[in-house]
Amino acid sequence: MSERKVLNKYYPPDFDPSKIPKLKLPKDRQYVVRLMAPFNMRCKTCGEYIYKGKKFNARKETVQNEVYLGLPIFRFYIKCTRCLAEITFKTDPENTDYTMEHGATRNFQAEKLLEEEEKRVQKEREDEELNNPMKVLENRTKDSKLEMEVLENLQELKDLNQRQAHVDFEAMLRQHRLSEEERLKQEQEDDERETAALVEEARKRRLLEDSDSEEDAAAPAAPQPALLPNPTAILDEAPKAKRKVESWERSVGTLGSRPQLSGLVVVKKTDLDRSTPQGQPAPALGAVKNGKVADPAPRTPGTSSLSQLGAYSDSEDSSSSN
Repeated sequence: MSERKVLNKYYPPDFDPSKIPKLKLPKDRQYVVRLMAPFNMRCKTCGEYIYKGKKFNARKETVQNEVYLGLPIFRFYIKCTRCLAEITFKTDPENTDYTMEHGATRNFQAEKLLEEEEKRVQKEREDEELNNPMKVLENRTKDSKLEMEVLENLQELKDLNQRQAHVDFEAMLRQHRLSEEERLKQEQEDDERETAALVEEARKRRLLEDSDSEEDAAAPAAPQPALLPNPTAILDEAPKAKRKVESWERSVGTLGSRPQLSGLVVVKKTDLDRSTPQGQPAPALGAVKNGKVADPAPRTPGTSSLSQLGAYSDSEDSSSSN
């Protein structure tokens, strides 16, 4: 019984490999391979974006008459996922990349341009240093200075990290959160206190207005106070000489020609007073009898003002009886 998986094959003694027919295949024949898009591209037909890494069933062929350092260059054919237009690209072993041929446009890649620029600058520097030893020394000095600056910056960053290593950020955030909550609580309490004060003030004002309205309705209007004279008018008056009042004058009265109560007595005008022409003295105070003026009562200098008031009242009674 033979083995299931054999490594050696049996060749008969009369085996001749030259007699085996060979297949004549074209050099540019195509193979179906499974690949992913090597870069971002956009279809020229429909404008569909094809991103890097999208899988395709592509056809692969060897490019004729194109070789880089003995390495063959391959071409790939894919189809757009939206309009099924054919897109081709090929390998670029010189730059270890791919180049777009037709059917789509490659999207801008800043990283690739940066790498190309760095390579160009490095190549120019090497070419310049190759023929100029002074330039080599200058470049080395610049590189040493740059390296020292980098080391200083790195040391500063290390020191900063060491200082911040002892800082508890969680505690800082917790403290900030607590202080913020206390501030909000204090603001709320202040607002409530102000609102209560305003409400209390409005209630007191309303009670005062109600009490004032009730008092106005119950009590009559208060009389207007009399206008007081100018308080400084007394300074303009001339000072009066004071006379010593005797004890008997306090009980009986004064004996002067002008009694104290003369300003309170008003003389009643009669028909005789109206008919008396101007320029003649009016008759003295007395009673009128039968249309004739009676003799006035004799005024004695010793009589008091009370006796004069009594005489005036007697004359009015006599005139009223007539």
